[in-house]
Order: sequence, then structure tokens, then C-alpha cells
Amino acid sequence: MTSSSPELLLSNNGVFIHETAADGEDDILRAGKICLWRKDEGIFLEWKECAVEDTPNRETEWTMVPHTVSYVNGSDKVSDCLQVQKKKTQQRAPVINFDIKDMKCFKKSKKSSKWKHLVFILRCGTTYPALHFHNGGTKMLIEELLKHLTINRSLHDNYLFLVREHDPQALSKSFDELKLFEKDQAGDIITKFFQDPVTATIGGFSKVTNFLRENLIAPEPFPSEFPAPSEILPPVDVDLGGLEMNPLEGTEFTLISTRDLPARPVVSRSPAVDSELWSKFMNREGQITDVDVVREAVFRGGVEPHLRNEVWKFLLGYYQWDSTYKSRTEQRKLKVDDYFRMKLQWKSINEDQQSRFSELRDRKSLIEKDVMRTDRTHSFFEGENNPNISVLYDILLTHCLYDFDLGYVQGMSDLLAPILVVMENEVDAFWCFAGFIQMMGRNFEKDQQAMKNQLFQLQSLVLFVDPVLANYLESHDSSNMYFCFRWLLIIFKREFSFPDIMRLWEVLWTGKPCKNFHLLLCLAIFDTVKTTLIENNFGFNEILKYVNDLSCNINVNEILCIAEAIYCQLRDCRDLPSTVHNILCLSTGAEGSPFQPFPPTHSDEQRTEASTQSSTKSSPERTVTHVADRAKSVATRSLHHHNCHSGTAKEPSTPDDDSIEILSDHMDLVY
Repeated sequence: MTSSSPELLLSNNGVFIHETAADGEDDILRAGKICLWRKDEGIFLEWKECAVEDTPNRETEWTMVPHTVSYVNGSDKVSDCLQVQKKKTQQRAPVINFDIKDMKCFKKSKKSSKWKHLVFILRCGTTYPALHFHNGGTKMLIEELLKHLTINRSLHDNYLFLVREHDPQALSKSFDELKLFEKDQAGDIITKFFQDPVTATIGGFSKVTNFLRENLIAPEPFPSEFPAPSEILPPVDVDLGGLEMNPLEGTEFTLISTRDLPARPVVSRSPAVDSELWSKFMNREGQITDVDVVREAVFRGGVEPHLRNEVWKFLLGYYQWDSTYKSRTEQRKLKVDDYFRMKLQWKSINEDQQSRFSELRDRKSLIEKDVMRTDRTHSFFEGENNPNISVLYDILLTHCLYDFDLGYVQGMSDLLAPILVVMENEVDAFWCFAGFIQMMGRNFEKDQQAMKNQLFQLQSLVLFVDPVLANYLESHDSSNMYFCFRWLLIIFKREFSFPDIMRLWEVLWTGKPCKNFHLLLCLAIFDTVKTTLIENNFGFNEILKYVNDLSCNINVNEILCIAEAIYCQLRDCRDLPSTVHNILCLSTGAEGSPFQPFPPTHSDEQRTEASTQSSTKSSPERTVTHVADRAKSVATRSLHHHNCHSGTAKEPSTPDDDSIEILSDHMDLVY
């Protein structure tokens, strides 16, 4: 049997996929065309990437400028900073082609969005990138879909549209199974209805009741022995998350009610710390005058990209907060010597020695595999024979000698890559990476106890903050939170774009506003996807697929604002459960402890104690804008400060190694 040719139902040009590029680079726009096809197998929606020249625009014009295509609307003036990707990477465009009957739902952009876009989610949980309709056309596409699907708007989210399954044979099949109309009665059923409609109708409904009772409602066996009360409900003194239990005086009963969180405040982000503000945080000798204010300022707005090379060294413990320009220069010389001494240890092992050193062989093999697939689409690591890949390898293997007990575990390369991009220097990247691993290295221990603890803590927080979601996850075999494992293992590295994960990490490294703030980030992500999960009745596999497809499609500023708002709710909550209190280390009259997502090592505790002794604690009743005001106040008091230069001045040459300098076409790097 020959198949007929596909019929084009709808076509729309100028449909783009937006991809976030690295800092200093323009966002990538993938131009494409969306089509709706009628085929023998069904109706298919397809988006296909095509050249800009293939996407004509009746209302707009495209003007070629060097290396970019700029958007011009109604005039000759270049009005937007959007960039269409000039092919410089090997990354392919995503493939979007599916039967519309496989669609579970789709999301429509909010009215405030610059361009209208649609996000399609399949029944298996697959979530495609947002398709941005620069020339309009979302309404036309939805109207065409309505001709073939039953679509309802979500009751809880005006921008979420649910696709209902349609089976034209389901109704007739149901009536056949109910046997409302016997074969011998089929000829006179209409006659019976007109003669006595009440009797005919009630007789039919009675068969429905019998069918449900006999086929769908399983009989409940009478228990031969009643369970003990302790097996039915936990003891009264057990903390039940979002439930509040109060014994009634004079009775044997307990009143169980839900705990209501305070209203969620509206939280906004502050501008990033720039060079001017950073210099005012230091005195004439280069010491940070108020560590707590610096941490707060970074937490509120992050750090300007060009300043991260210096600020991250403080946040990651490479430099002490009370160090001076002179002491940092001297300390760095020692760090350079220490690094190359450790690097020389594995460099000097010959093949004969290595043949009897299985532990080193295994770690080298694992690192070699990992670095070859770590962020290879990023401009810093792309291309064949990229020297930065060798530097990545050298740092990871040297760290095995630095912390041989921990060694190397898959995922560590993900943590190192952004640090190396920022530092652009082998030695500095190593010591900052070592500080990061010292913060959360327990994630990589073989027994995975730290990961299990975090999943349990996250489960407890969800139970208290959002009992509806907790109940849903419990009923869908997802309360173990395993779908969040990757989030916690490498601290959201693969969930955000490269620039966004840099912003997120520097915020977390401040330790503000409480311990385990990264768990509140998980709650914030849940808050944005909760309606989609519940409305579509996703099970564990669909949730896992949907969560993985969120990668690089999460707005970091939105998530940070929601997470901080949840923190404010918990901070102001009356009768906070001890479980939640212990997870976040919240206490009345005191601010959250510095960032320690996992139990600290002895050196961590010493460094934390040293930094907090020189810090000034802020009021627990502060508003979200108080931090910025306080930072300005500290800057104003620094009358004798001058503009500070970086503490990473050029040093005398250290042992020659051709992999130490990370090559760059536009910078002279030092080590």
C-alpha cells in the first residue's frame, strides 16, 4: 500500500530558539521554520533550523553587519542587540518533530515577554526549547491545533494549556462493556425509552452501578486483627512537617491542623558588585574592612564578570579576608611552588611505575574521558587539540595528589570548568577549585551519605513548605527526590547556562542568608514547575525526563528571588519545626551561618571563625534593600581608601611548564 504525500497545514517563518552564550559573548539565535504536517501516521509539528535568508519577514528587515545579523524594525537604525549565531561551534540545533497526539501540554509566554513563545511538553516528559515567534503567529498555530486536539487552559496557571487524550472508540467501548443494550434488545430500546423513559433510564444507570461495583471497586477484606494505634499514626510528639498537633485539654484527642507560612514577600535583586564598590570595601593595605557587608553585597547582586578573577579568590578561601596586598603576593608565590611540587609528583612517574599503580591508572583514565566531554561547546574548550583541555586534565590529576583519599569522581570536571574560564590560569584555578571541593567534597564520597542526607533534608523542606507537592510526589513514587540528584551533586552546574551558573555559585559561596540555601533553590525550581507536574499527572519517569529537559532553560534571577522569598517566610514563621530549623540553622535574633552545605573540615571551621571575628553582624529584622544601603554606608566611611589594583601582580618565573599558561588571543596571562 503506497503512502500519500504529506499535506502542509500551516507554516510560519521567523521562529527562533534562543541560546544563552558565555559572558562577553552575544546570545545565540537559531533561526528556523515551524510547520504542521498531515501524514498517514498522524499530524506532526516540526521545527527545522534554516539560514536567516530562508526566513523572510514581512514586517521587519534584516541588515548584515560584520559577523552578526541585526534586527531593524521600521527604520534604518539598528535597534536591538540580538545576535544570530555565526557557526563557530559544532553544536547542532535540537530536533523538534513529534505527533501532536503525543503532546501533554504547552506553555505560552507571559504578556510581558518581548517575543511570544511556546514551550511544548510531551507525555513522556520531554520538554523542547522555547520557540520564539519574532514575526507573530502563536495564535494561528494554537487555532490550528484546536482543530485536531481538545485543549483546556489550566485552572491554576493561565499560561499553561493541557491537551486531553481523545479516543473516539472509548465511549462505544465503555457502553459495550457495560452491556446497557443487549443484542436482543437493540431493536426495541428506542421504543422502550419513548414508552417509559424513566424506567429505561434508571435501569441503564443501575447497570452502571453494578459494573462499577463488580469490576472497579475491589472488596475490602475484613481484617482478622486490628493494628495497634502506633502502626496507624506516628506518636504525637513526632514532627509532621506542615502539620501542627495540639492535645485537647481534658480529652484523649489531639487537634491536627496545618501550619500557615507567613505571606511570601516580593524580593528583588540588586546591581552586581563593580570595581568602584569593590575597591571601597578595602582599606589602604588591601584588607577587607567588613567581611559581612561584602558577602551580603555579593549575595544580593553577584559580581561583575571582569571582577570575578579577584573576588572569587576570597570567596573560595584562596585569599584570607584580612590579607593585605603584600601578604597576598607572598602567599601566591608559595601557592605556585606548592602546586608545581605536587604536579611534578605524578609527572615524574614513569610507565614502569605506573604499571604497578592501579589506583593512579584508573584515575587518569577516568579524568581523560571526562575532560574530553566537559563543556566542549563553550568557546574556551571547543575545537581539536585545545590546550585548555590539557590544563583541565592537569589540574584534576594534581588534585588527586592533593587529596588522595577523595581522588577523582565523575562530575568534578564540571565544577572546575567555570573556575578555569574565570581564572584563565592554571595555579589560581587549582587553588580555587580546591577551596570549592573543600566546601562540598563530601558529595563525592563513595558511601554517598552526604547525598542521601541532602535528599532527605529536601524531602523534609518540601513537606513543610509545600504539602500539596509533597503529597503529589508521594503518590507518584517520587518522594525520594532522586530526580534532584544531579542538581545537588554538582550544584546545578548542568541546569543553568554558563554565565548563570557563575552568578549562582558566587551567591552560594557567600553563605547567605542561611545554611543549605541551595536546598531552597530546589524549592524555588519546584515552585515554577509544580503546576505543570500536577496538571499533567507526571509519574517518576516523566518527572525525571521533564526535570532534565529544564537544563539551561531556568531563569537564575527569578529562582534566586523565589528562594530568598521562601527563606523570609521560614525565618518569620512562628513555631518553625525543629527539622527545618536544624537544616537551615535558623535562630531567633541571629543571622544564618556562613555557607556550609556540608559538615566542614577543621580548616573550614578555622577560616570561618577568623572571618566572622572581623565581621559586623547585621540586624535580623533587616529588609531586602538594607544590605545595599549598608554597603553604601561602609563605602562612604572609607575616606582614606584609594582605587586598588589586583593582588595578582606579575611574579618571577616559576618552573617552566608548557601547559601552565592558558592561551588567549587577547590577553597576556601570568602564573
